[in-house]
Amino acid sequence: MCGICGQVNLRGNARVEPDAVRKMASSISHRGPDDEGFFFSGPVGLGFRRLSIIDLEGGHQPMSDDEGSVWIAFNGEIYNFQELREELEAS
Repeated sequence: MCGICGQVNLRGNARVEPDAVRKMASSISHRGPDDEGFFFSGPVGLGFRRLSIIDLEGGHQPMSDDEGSVWIAFNGEIYNFQELREELEAS
C-alpha cells in the first residue's frame, strides 16, 4: 500500500519546511519502495511513497491538473482507467 504524508500550516501561512516532509516520507519508505514524490507551495507540503501495481512506468505523484493549480496525492489504482479515459476524451 502506498504512503501519503504532508503538512498544512493553517495559522499565519508559515512556509512548510521541505526537510520535515521528506523525513516523513522517508519514515514510510517501506510502504512505497518504487517511487517518491513531493509538492511544496507556501504553507502546503505533500509527500508520497509509491508501491507500483499497475502502470509500472507512470503514476508519479503528487500529480496536478494541466495548469498546475490543483494537486493531489492518492492511494489506489483506477482499474477501469481505459474506459474512463475514452469516455472523458469523448466529452
